[in-house]
Amino acid sequence: MQMYINGLWCDAADGETIAVINPATEEILDTVPSATVADVERAIASSKRAFADWRKLPARERCDYLKQMSQKLETHRAEFEELLTREQGKALAEHREELDICLNTIDYYAQLIKNGIGKVIPADNETAFNFVMREPYGPTACIIPFNYPLLLLFWKIAPALAAGNTVIVKPSEKTPLATLKLAVEVLAHFPPGVINIVTGYGDKIGDALTTHPEVPTIAFTGSTAVGQHIIRATAHQVKNLHLELGGKDAAVIAEDMDPALAARAIATSSMWNAGQICTSTERVFVAESLYPQFLEELVAVVAALRLGDGLDPDTDVGPMCDASGFDKVERHIADAQAKGARILVGGRRSSQHDSGYFFEPTVIADAIPDMLCMQEETFGPTVAVAPYRDIEQAIDLVNATSYGLGAVFMGHNPRQIRQFFVNVKAGTVWINDPLPDNVAGPFGGMKHSGSHSRELGEEGLFSFMETKHVHWDFDPAARAINWFDKS
Repeated sequence: MQMYINGLWCDAADGETIAVINPATEEILDTVPSATVADVERAIASSKRAFADWRKLPARERCDYLKQMSQKLETHRAEFEELLTREQGKALAEHREELDICLNTIDYYAQLIKNGIGKVIPADNETAFNFVMREPYGPTACIIPFNYPLLLLFWKIAPALAAGNTVIVKPSEKTPLATLKLAVEVLAHFPPGVINIVTGYGDKIGDALTTHPEVPTIAFTGSTAVGQHIIRATAHQVKNLHLELGGKDAAVIAEDMDPALAARAIATSSMWNAGQICTSTERVFVAESLYPQFLEELVAVVAALRLGDGLDPDTDVGPMCDASGFDKVERHIADAQAKGARILVGGRRSSQHDSGYFFEPTVIADAIPDMLCMQEETFGPTVAVAPYRDIEQAIDLVNATSYGLGAVFMGHNPRQIRQFFVNVKAGTVWINDPLPDNVAGPFGGMKHSGSHSRELGEEGLFSFMETKHVHWDFDPAARAINWFDKS
């Protein structure tokens, strides 16, 4: 496939390509261009030209463009679900949910932009009119990771476009095919340059895209290390940064929780997408009285999970996206064992598959805070479990990391629940229902998990707009009495 710049398909300026691999079979699905700095420059120039007209469109017309995008995506959704499974790996059922969220996101922002872009505020005198308005920034770089190629794309471009910005999208080099297919099936009705898609390696074109003076907004989802690099590289430019970074999410299982129910919830929230979710439950703290029974129930659920090709309807857990994730998962498991943890199930690459990037779902028991699996983001199908003494200690354990993306509490005591969501440093707190998304609710992290900006909700729209205060006195002569007069 080719890149999509200014409404046209094109190769990289130097002709270089990247092979896209099916993680379940290790077969080459297709090749895409490996963009150069010159290609990025063309995409940005196209985006800047398109912005001049796109920003002027009435909100109703931008709404119509988004609604048409949603209708086209719905028409072709089965094709996207299959392609996503082939290039990314997770089970087909998970990609069906991903498409559901994509459609909800587009529809939400299509309607929200019609509700208003500002407010009237009281003026200081009877001849003045004061109001606050929000306006788009301009060309926006949207950098998408491999784990949710379309969901995290639409979380960015739906509000950005609704607000009147144009976008330059860089999908992960591991999963660019569904994004490029959008340009064929879903995005072609947009004016040329409103949406550009460049494919390539971040270390080759990342700085060219994020530091360009004509790109005032960067919307990035990925590792904390890359996010910190973007902050350093753009600090002198004072850009509008949306950074959704890493996580090391924890769950607390209270003594009054049904251990079997909790085990099913945690198995899902830790093994969904083979653990390759920034909000994946990677640490679990269980009340001491419930700890042995919870472990027994969790092992039973995890051991029964079916590992296989995401296109197989019987698959519960698909492959990891590529082999590069294996080393970190194995390093974390080895470190945990060396420090006294027990591996109750899994712990190794699958011996049941001749090809593909399959890692057995893994439960690590008796984890302690200084283990790598309790501090660094693992991003694989593992979950580390430890007991806690009381709710105060549980909250301290949850907060004992540099990350603050999400946290889960499972229990029924309202005092403990309130104590938990008030004192835990996390951008999202789930009570008894791990990981669901609500497009009307803001999503983002604290501490090293992200910047102050949020995705989704009204906050997700307004973060792609800058605020302007207008003070208009329609009878200046009435105010002139307070002005200097040297005549």
